[in-house]
Formats: sequence, structure tokens, C-alpha cells
Amino acid sequence: MPVARRLKKANMCWVRPLAAGLGSRYQQIATQIVSAVQDGVLRPGDRLPAQRELAQALGVDLTTVTRAYTEVRQKGLLEAQGAGGTYVAYAGLETGGTIDLGMNIPPLLNSPAFSHMLAQASGAAQAAASSADLMSYHVGAGANRHRAAGAKWLQPMTGNTDLERIVVCPGAQTAIAALLLARSQSGDAIACDALTYPGFLAAARLLQRRAVGVKSDELGMDPADLERVCGQHRPAMLYLNPTIQNPTALTLRTERRTELLRVAQKYALPVIEDDPYWLLAERAPDTMFSLAARTASSPVYYVSTLSKCIAPGLRTAYLAVPSGEPLSPVLDALRSLALMPTAWMTEMASAWIESGAAIQWLAQVKEELRHRQALAASVLPGDIQADPNGLHLWLRLPREIDLYRLTQTALQQGLSVTDSASFSTGSFNPMALRVSLGGAIDRHRLTQGLARLAELLKGDLARRVSNVV
Repeated sequence: MPVARRLKKANMCWVRPLAAGLGSRYQQIATQIVSAVQDGVLRPGDRLPAQRELAQALGVDLTTVTRAYTEVRQKGLLEAQGAGGTYVAYAGLETGGTIDLGMNIPPLLNSPAFSHMLAQASGAAQAAASSADLMSYHVGAGANRHRAAGAKWLQPMTGNTDLERIVVCPGAQTAIAALLLARSQSGDAIACDALTYPGFLAAARLLQRRAVGVKSDELGMDPADLERVCGQHRPAMLYLNPTIQNPTALTLRTERRTELLRVAQKYALPVIEDDPYWLLAERAPDTMFSLAARTASSPVYYVSTLSKCIAPGLRTAYLAVPSGEPLSPVLDALRSLALMPTAWMTEMASAWIESGAAIQWLAQVKEELRHRQALAASVLPGDIQADPNGLHLWLRLPREIDLYRLTQTALQQGLSVTDSASFSTGSFNPMALRVSLGGAIDRHRLTQGLARLAELLKGDLARRVSNVV
């Protein structure tokens, strides 16, 4: 590595006046520094102003600046050199360490703004419920105020849903497993995309259901092939991830959703609509839940989680049960799997939704993902399918690529990626990667990871696999 530069003059280009309503002063300063590093305004080796100098410039006390610098330094982005000054670190931005392009994680979880929001929600949760309530049993569909928060979250997707039809769940994965338990039997077939969400495949396998893949065309799941699967396998349910589909990032159009619902109605096929990305999508069509409600189609169970819009650690999801369908089998299944959602998480989710913080944060996540998708499109070679605000993209590769060798080489070089085999219901394994964009700590690290992946792809393309056994 070349000798690290150390600028003698402080870089003041990033400094902006502090404003009321944007969090505490130290957090605003920390956010400005992190954003400047992410945007390249502050580069490795740049010197920050002395703490006393910055305090005078911003009109704050010295301890405020010290606290801000300490927080950013703990993230690995700053190096303190004592009397020599404070600099943007190389250590936090170097190419060493694994860069996660393999997990669908919302970005910005390391930001001071998210830490502030987390602290506020934690305080609101404690204020809303006593310690006994937070630490006690809460079985059933959820308290009315929590179901009301769920109804508010679901409103753009499902319309004005009756609270009695909403179930608070400890994560979407649990909701999916509970629906499989409630609406199917051991050995039953469950129709799904030939490439689908690995969490659903794991639940089906553990519960001894058979995931039967349905072929797709350029518009998504093929209704004609779904009809073939229904006639041949008599599935008990249909599982769909129709918006920014995992892994292909394809969103089903309204016409295709309607065609699939017609087939489901013909074969009395209940539908699980697992829809974690609808709120991220650029132009999401009406949900299948809404379409089914208007056309008296087969029942559609709608699952929406906060983990893909806010944070994976927020294990709160909402299930909308279609009108006329009983809740008790689903509640019994949920109780057998997880007994109840964690009260603390449910209170925090409700606080974020009720205050509007969840939607405000969602807007920041979408804006960040828009930048990351544009960055990926400029760096990666090949055929990319993506939503402008999606957490992931689908990168189709030439047939000559050896996917196993590619992913193993990437891992050895500190890069985590996921190939098509992880999503396959059978022998259909196209030459493609799902590339996740939210796991990298910032855009700089994401750029490093994408550039590393691009170099690996160029190497494989040049060598051509000729003797794969």
C-alpha cells in the first residue's frame, strides 16, 4: 500500500451549521463527518479541524465536539494522533476484511442518525409500557395499539384493514412457517417460483412440505405453468414474493398478478404473499391481497416485515388475514413456533410507526439505495435486473462462468456473494448472482466490493471454464 498521506491543513469543506429538530448537536456533527466520508468530501488522510476550533465555529461547547469525534472514531473512521490532530482513517476504509454482498440488509444501520432513532424508540417503548408489561407473556394476535400500528404500516399495501384481521408476528419467517402449518399438511406440495426465497425453502423442508417450482417468463411466474403444476401436484398453497422478487428483483405487473389469482381461484389455492420490499419499490402495483379482496378470489395472506425496510434485528412483522378466513389456526401455529413476539420489539416498532419515524427513515433508506443501485450499475459488467430502490440486484452471467469457483474465490478474497443455487427449488440453476447492496458499511466499501467482484468476473471471463468436472 502506498505511504498514507497526512494533510497538515484541516479540511473544513464538510462543516455545516447545526439545526434544530435534527437530533442532538453531537449527533449532527457525527452525521456530517460520516456523510462527508461516504460522499468522498473527506478522504483517508484528511485532517479534521481541532476540536476547540470546530466548537467555536459551530457555537457549541468543547465536550459536544469531543463526543462527536469519539463516536465516529469508535466506528473506525477516524484516527486520533494526539497533538498531531485527528484524521480520516485508512483502517476503516481499507480493502481488508469481508465485504458483505450476500445478505439483504438495509443500509445506514451504523449511522449516528439510526442510533438516535433507536434510542428514541427505546425510550418511547419504556414510556408506553411498564417493566412488567415489557417482560411478561403476550400471546394472541397482539394488543389493539400494536395491531393499530400494524394497520397503519400496512395501509399503503392492503388499504384500511380491520384490526381484527391483523396479527403481530415475531418476524416474517415465523409468519410464513405458521401459515404453512395452518393451511397445509406434511407431504403437501407448495407451489412457488423456481427460484425463490431461501427462508421459505428452509421452512418447507423443515415442516416436510414439498416446494414445487413454477417456471417463469420475462414477466415473472408463468400462469400456464402454474396451472400445469396445479394439475400435476395438487399443491395446498401458492407462495409468492411478487415485488422486487428475491432473488431476481422482478416485480409482477398487475395483469400478471391477476392472471395468477385466476389460476389460484380455479384450483382453490390459498396464497401467501410475502412482500417485504413493496415500500421500497419505485412503482409498486396493487398487492395481490388488494386485488383478491376486490375480485372475491382465493384467500391471500399478506406478510410485511420491518426487517428489510428498517433493520433485521427488529423482529416485527404484520400478517393480514383475508376476510372470512379463521384466525385461530394461524394463532395456534404461531404460538407453537414462537409463543409470542418480543414485547420490547413490538413496542419499538409501534413507536416508530405511530410517530412517523419509520416512514421518514424509509425515505432515507430508499435514497441511499438509489445511490447504491446507480453505483452498482456503473461498476458491474453484464446483464443486471434491479429496481432503482431495491436492496439487491440480479446479475446474469455468461454460461462459461463456473459459479462455484467464482463464489469460493470471492470468499477467499474477502467478498461474500450468493449464487443462484441458494434459491433453487430443483435443478434450475441459471448462471447468475444475487448481489446485495445494503450490507457494506458505506458507499466507499460498497464500491470496493463491487470493483473486486467486477475484477473477478473479468478474470473468469478471460480464462473460460473448459474442464469443469
